[in-house]
Order: sequence, then C-alpha cells, then structure tokens
Amino acid sequence: MLSVIRVIDLILELYSYVLLAYVILSLLIAFGVVNYYNRFVNGLFEVLQKLTEPLLKPIRRLLPDTGSLDLSPLILFLIIYLLRNLLWEYGPRLAA
Repeated sequence: MLSVIRVIDLILELYSYVLLAYVILSLLIAFGVVNYYNRFVNGLFEVLQKLTEPLLKPIRRLLPDTGSLDLSPLILFLIIYLLRNLLWEYGPRLAA
C-alpha cells in the first residue's frame, strides 16, 4: 500500500511541475519575452494548457473576477500541497 501512496505522491508532484511550467511560460508570453508564434513555444504552450485547463477551469468559475490577475494556479498549488500532506498523514494509517 505504501508503494501506491508513493506513486500518487509522485503524480501530484509531477503535475505541480507541469503547472509551474505553464505559469512561467504564460508569463513569458504575456510579457513578450518569448514569441508565441514560434512553433516550439506554441506547441509546448498548447500541451501545457491541455494538461492544466481541466483543473483550472472549475477553480476560475468559483473565484471572483480579478481582471487580468489569474489566481487559479495558486489555488491549485495549495490544493495539491494539501492533498500530498493528507496522503502522507492518513495514507499509512489506512494501509495498516
């Protein structure tokens, strides 16, 4: 059972890295540091967007409108952190 907990924790950790890459790349595009019309940047951004949007969209619907400031990735980071902590706190107890 501990190996299942480790796999779930690894998946959550990897997803947080994907979310971080999405946030950084979207900021670089927004500030004009990288060119969105570059094929590599465009493809990478689309992949990251397809991986993160299914979880960010419901959070955006719940949050109030903050204009151009998107707080949904921050909320998702907090949810992932909470899930990882709960997983390690209660997971080994359930396995025993």
